[in-house]
Amino acid sequence: MLKEILIEQNPHWSGTKNISIVRDQLHKIIDYLPLKQIITISGIRRCGKSTLAWQAINYLIDQQILANNILFVNLEQPYFIDHKHNTNYLNTIYDEYLKMMNPQGRVYVIFDEIQFFQNWQVFIKSKYENQSIKFIITGSNSSLLSNDLNTLLSGRSLNVHLDTFSFTEFLRSQEIEYDNEVERIKNRIAIARAKEEYLEWGGFYEVFSVTQPSLKREILISYVKNIIYQDIVPRHHIRNSEVLERLFYYLISNITGILNYTQLAKTFEVSDKTIKEYIGYFEDVFMLKKIDKFHTKEKVQIKSSKKIFSLDNGLLQISIKHSKNSGILLENLTYIFLNQQYKKINYYREKYEIDFICQDDSFSGYRLIQVSYDISHEKTRKREINSFKYFDLGKANKKQIITLDTNEIINDIEVKSFDQLIWAK
Repeated sequence: MLKEILIEQNPHWSGTKNISIVRDQLHKIIDYLPLKQIITISGIRRCGKSTLAWQAINYLIDQQILANNILFVNLEQPYFIDHKHNTNYLNTIYDEYLKMMNPQGRVYVIFDEIQFFQNWQVFIKSKYENQSIKFIITGSNSSLLSNDLNTLLSGRSLNVHLDTFSFTEFLRSQEIEYDNEVERIKNRIAIARAKEEYLEWGGFYEVFSVTQPSLKREILISYVKNIIYQDIVPRHHIRNSEVLERLFYYLISNITGILNYTQLAKTFEVSDKTIKEYIGYFEDVFMLKKIDKFHTKEKVQIKSSKKIFSLDNGLLQISIKHSKNSGILLENLTYIFLNQQYKKINYYREKYEIDFICQDDSFSGYRLIQVSYDISHEKTRKREINSFKYFDLGKANKKQIITLDTNEIINDIEVKSFDQLIWAK
């Protein structure tokens, strides 16, 4: 049976190529392939980790690597359920592959959703010193590919994090050309329509590949249930899974809002500690992420009130108070983009609010960002502009207002549409 599964999961052995939309992160995989370190691909379920691994396989074959030197195994295949507690079965899989294909030279081993097997790190470490094996492993849990891995494999791995489709990847999937200004002007109507679709439904490939909103929602709900009941509940031995699920729906119904742990604890009749743990689990599987309120002292930031964001806009469409709040959608989408660009993002709220304060090593000051779907109304325009006046640390701050489709300069403030923010990256 194992032999049949390996043949089924490795169509490249018989010359079949997996064709898909090339993801932006492929270039990182290609850069890491010649190195000895294990490549880990992390990301939320259904974001395309397996597809990215297959694109790496295609690249290797294009570089004249023999197909039988490449092994791909999806460890979530039902056949492996009876073996997931037996780490040594990973050896059995590898040995069976060697018998079948008799590879010569360097071997590339891709284990997809490796967290399915307990103590998988022990197997990987046992093979790591073998110069003839290059591992690529994927997983849907940040703890599995950071804390646990680093404990046993410190310095031996390089991570590539994969999000759901970015806006530019989404445009490529729709065959909309955007590479230069001429193409963007020529395709401005198609780009505008795509922006509205992406704003509302996010970047899960299976979601934007169907047209009916009801089907999109069903797919997203199935994703959430799979993540909660396959990735979170078993790993953390959660007994009251209903509270966990209800909390998630509550959080995405209040996305971009301030977290109040005490109030949440009262609402769900659990402790503050449990609420914090559950939100941490959602972060571990890349569903949600929280940010701190800005302060010049790190300790104060850590203790500050948090704002919560979703890592894909589509998830907002299955909230318990489902409605199309365009301002929230745009703010969340802007956060997703910034999260891919900056190591540190905060918010600020006193008399006025700054939606995002971004810092990195390439800029000595701060990037201050306000998000407003539409600033055509004078009252909204003044509110957004005035917010910047109340945040000044004497540094060369870069000020921006992100809108849906307005582009202009107001004194020292850049007003950019979301797509112009992407082009300027």
